[in-house]
Amino acid sequence: MPTSAVSHHRPDDLIIRLSSSSSDADDDKLKALRYLKNQIIGNRTKKLSYIKLGAVPAVVSILSDSSPANFESSLSLLVQAAATIGSFACGLDAGVKAVLDAGSLPLLFDLISYPNEKIVDAGARSLKIIYQSKLAPKYNLFQEKNLESLMLLLNSENENVGGLGASIITHSCRTSIEQKALSDAGVLKKLVSLLGGSLCQREASLESLATITKENPEVISQLVGLEERALSIITELTKDKYPRTRLLSCLCLISVRNTSPCYLEDMGITPKLVPILLDLLDDPGQVGDEAPFALSSLVAGNEDLQNLAFEANVVDKLCDYFQKEVLQTRRLQGILLALADLCSALEKCRSRLLSLQVFNFVTDALTHRNAEVREAVCIFLKCISRSVQNLSAGNFVKESIISLLIQLLNSSFTSVQIAALGAISNIVVDFTANKSLFIQSGGLGELIQLSKSMDSSIRLNAVWALSNLIFLTESQFKDDVMLELTTTALYGLICDSEASVQEHALAFLKNLVDGQLDCIEYVFAEEGLLLQAVGRQLRSALKTEVLVQGMYVLCNVASGVEFHKEGVMQELLQPIHSNHQPMIISFLQSPISQLRVICTWTIINLTFPSSPGAPDRAVKLRNAGIVPQLKNMVNDSCLDVKLRVRAALGQLMTFGDGLAAV
Repeated sequence: MPTSAVSHHRPDDLIIRLSSSSSDADDDKLKALRYLKNQIIGNRTKKLSYIKLGAVPAVVSILSDSSPANFESSLSLLVQAAATIGSFACGLDAGVKAVLDAGSLPLLFDLISYPNEKIVDAGARSLKIIYQSKLAPKYNLFQEKNLESLMLLLNSENENVGGLGASIITHSCRTSIEQKALSDAGVLKKLVSLLGGSLCQREASLESLATITKENPEVISQLVGLEERALSIITELTKDKYPRTRLLSCLCLISVRNTSPCYLEDMGITPKLVPILLDLLDDPGQVGDEAPFALSSLVAGNEDLQNLAFEANVVDKLCDYFQKEVLQTRRLQGILLALADLCSALEKCRSRLLSLQVFNFVTDALTHRNAEVREAVCIFLKCISRSVQNLSAGNFVKESIISLLIQLLNSSFTSVQIAALGAISNIVVDFTANKSLFIQSGGLGELIQLSKSMDSSIRLNAVWALSNLIFLTESQFKDDVMLELTTTALYGLICDSEASVQEHALAFLKNLVDGQLDCIEYVFAEEGLLLQAVGRQLRSALKTEVLVQGMYVLCNVASGVEFHKEGVMQELLQPIHSNHQPMIISFLQSPISQLRVICTWTIINLTFPSSPGAPDRAVKLRNAGIVPQLKNMVNDSCLDVKLRVRAALGQLMTFGDGLAAV
């Protein structure tokens, strides 16, 4: 009875045929490879099934073990084996891991030098697929032998092969060291030459150039020095008839402008990128999806370009898309980020956007099924909520938005949690109504819970939001917050392992003790636990921002009653580790002007003439050497320091002889 087609291709039977070592097995292997490739293309379930059965090592072994007598059969086997490896790796991390574990990478690179275009093409395609994965060992590409293989691809007369080489660069180059390695290997020169090639070569080259030059002024300088017309060629391509070519050339120029703007200033091209990208937004395909991301990158942090975009009605045009049919996820994310960057600095952009009544859409976006959209809308809200005028007027902070932001604090995506915390930090910073609404909606408990997160980024942003929440609030509000947070938890945050968390925990404490005298008592609660923590950080911290926030705390405490002032004195007169000078002297000698200003303010608070204990404190400070130090600062380079130093010396003169006039 003949074997059926189904049984003939049973998975276990297929693996046996792929692993056969008989001299006449090549034809059978070839059929098995073709069948296997067709089975797994686009089929995740079958890929996983064959991976578990050990198909990948069997396929990879064909690349190294095949030595058939029939030359044509050998070529076909290599092509099919390389293509099958790419099929296993395509869109599946488990597939990428399997082909890497089986040792496919060096074998695929070996195929690049093969004297047959079909084999080179198949190997290059699989390498491109592998390097698109985050699991690919990117360092491997930059070994000398593999760089030589990459140059072979770029120099190929086959335009598809050259394009594949450029695409591999795009997906594998991430660090400045890798960028320089490629530049030193001669990749820049070859990529520039490909700009005059076919559409495939041109677009792959533009992508690669944007990747290699990103945030690397040295490589950009090499690019400009290599070919004086390189930037002119790229600029000309912004007028190309193909939308994707125009987009990629814009991205390349944006990469140069964001890092080394001087090279584009004389060309006057940067302002022209705004209308080009605006036009590309109307493309119905992938180009239109990516255009808002390019626009976002262009205007981010640049008020001149934000103004230019505003004058070109970019805000209106972006908001028009909200009124159309349901947007694709990628395009929606990009539009939100572009609007966020446009509104990051200019109040007129924020006001215009608010006048367009888009917040019903924003509410919907906060519950979007895609996490990247939810993150983007939080970033958008963070930027738009910088509008003090509209925020205080309650023009957009509604209970529904605050409630949804609080819900996002429980997201399973860290990036969404951090973005939501950023929006909340701005919304609650300075308006009592927003603060009360936030607490009534259960937000305080969520922030406190996140301040205990194992993820330092979440801890940092949670403490930052808490600090803004109690900024300029009444003592009862602060009492309510501390009742939930607790002194012990705040102590732990001040002593956190991350300096940034320490900084914002001290900022929280600074805001806590700012204003009402009774709030200063928190620093002395539980036998001065928080005061001890502040002193410890001031004596040991290396980060300037931690020292600044810690001294702000002591300065505010020094504005209190005698008991408070004496507590500050004890800390200031203690020596810093490895330094016999009192802390206050060391900080007055700091190169950080902000630290010197705060220290002189603290001295003023400690020696205020109406304070009963001021004379005794003046004597202690004088004995610590404060007067000679202050006299050395009367001509300080910082005007604020000069003014405070003179005030401090004036007060110290009130309490004894020997203080010469300044």
